[in-house]
Amino acid sequence: MKNKITVILVAGIAIIIIGLFWGNGAKNQAALPVQSQVALGSTLFALEKEYDFGIISMKDGKVQTSFVVSNKSENDIRIDTVVTSCMCTNAYVVNGEVRRGPFGMPGHGGVVPKANEIVKAGEEREIEVVFDPAAHGPAGVGVVERSIYLVDENGGALELKINAEVTS
Repeated sequence: MKNKITVILVAGIAIIIIGLFWGNGAKNQAALPVQSQVALGSTLFALEKEYDFGIISMKDGKVQTSFVVSNKSENDIRIDTVVTSCMCTNAYVVNGEVRRGPFGMPGHGGVVPKANEIVKAGEEREIEVVFDPAAHGPAGVGVVERSIYLVDENGGALELKINAEVTS
């Protein structure tokens, strides 16, 4: 009888300790979905905000596309950060011959660098997006939707999306 009480007591303490660690992990913003970390709505503008790669094969390797983002306001805008919703997706900010990045998913494989890219009034930037269909291995087949967020100095974000149907 005494052994049963000891086992129950130890199990209860273990559950409490696990619960405490689990609760603290939930406070770590890097563990939260990217969507919950940014406020959509930025003064940055993109005529095309979504691109569909169609059916792509893992064996054919990475695919890429570009979006044109412009500042239609009268003030300069600083893109503070560029983040993606998944580790399989990287983004680059291209200004003429200068290509900065890669920018990826926060919390996976290190710190996502700050973009600190100034887009002057009336200027454009190209956002190059590279998607690796093999990043998730054989289980990564099917329809995928990924987002790229350009977060400006005011905390607003422009969301760009890519879609694909991945085959093996």
